Amino acid sequence: MIKVDELLERALNLEFLSAEEGVFLFENASTAELMHVGHQLRMKHVPNDVVTWIIDRNSNTTNVCIANCKFCNFYRRPGHEESYTTTIEEYQQKIDELFRFGGRQLLLQGGHHPDLGLSFYVDLFKELKSLYPDLKLHALGPPEIAHIAKLDQASHIEVLKALKDAGLDSLPGAGAEILSDRVRRLISKGKCGGQEWLDVMHAAHQVGLTTSATMMFGHIETNHERMDHLVRMREVQAMKPKEAKGFIAFIPWPFQDEDTILKRLKRARNTCTGDEYVRMIAMSRIMLPNITNIQASWLTVGKQVAQLCLYAGANDFGSIMIEENVVSAAGARFRFTADGIQEAIREAGFQPQLRTQEYEYRELPKDMINQELDKKAMIVD
Repeated sequence: MIKVDELLERALNLEFLSAEEGVFLFENASTAELMHVGHQLRMKHVPNDVVTWIIDRNSNTTNVCIANCKFCNFYRRPGHEESYTTTIEEYQQKIDELFRFGGRQLLLQGGHHPDLGLSFYVDLFKELKSLYPDLKLHALGPPEIAHIAKLDQASHIEVLKALKDAGLDSLPGAGAEILSDRVRRLISKGKCGGQEWLDVMHAAHQVGLTTSATMMFGHIETNHERMDHLVRMREVQAMKPKEAKGFIAFIPWPFQDEDTILKRLKRARNTCTGDEYVRMIAMSRIMLPNITNIQASWLTVGKQVAQLCLYAGANDFGSIMIEENVVSAAGARFRFTADGIQEAIREAGFQPQLRTQEYEYRELPKDMINQELDKKAMIVD
């Protein structure tokens, strides 16, 4: 017979628990037990009282998308009067502002545009890096890589190598949602399947790109599908080359349902409580013993729940995001300034530390313009 205390002891020994064992823990262990073990594991991976954060900007290459995800309010179909593709002049304005606020990273994502293939992104990345040699491009995501590969009839490796040579620094964990194809058929049928998402990440690790991993939960998935998602992420991480960082961080967040098709069709709505989110942070730490950093997504859960997560396994507080459009379009409304995020971390009993995407420590820029950040900044993955 499975016992909670035995599973928690195995987790503390950094053993790989099965999806079934994860479900048992999630459904039977108390929140206090999960938080306690999650925090102990955090201290094994990151043995200090530091909580990291980053300054970056999320800009969108285009809002044109043919994936038709039922949780997305951001995209527009080709030819729509509100559709756009960002120009170099617009990027320059955004990046100049980012640098002025002390950021060095651009989180660059967009839709599945039917006409924008590999050459478009190679040319874009080269031009941005020629204009801003110090800019870090944390760009695209597995569904976009899969889409580009199909348009160009190229392999994942070929696409990723070309993008890396053009200036891509790291690959976000976008579009993971839940890796179950049952779920993906219902909420994001136009995106790549779960296995292809994992295949793209495996290829990224092979070419030396650092990546992050994510999970959007709290819609139509089962507890087993959540735990299987974590197991499959862990398996890809276990296959990375020894010298590669692979998945440098894992970020789970609850589905944001405001005005989404899923909610309007009464197929799903966000019922994730603060307690459930804290429990999922702890389960992420327990089920992913080979991923060092766990991030609390407080764009979607708010300050107090995110602070609790720092005692449940999370060691990162996300970013001061100067611009964000996709998650906010579905209802996320929390905001933070550079001063505010540091104060929230200190209030929880930890020391804030500015970082890079590679989780290297940075000094806080002396010329950060906090008054301007007050007007523009928000927190997001």
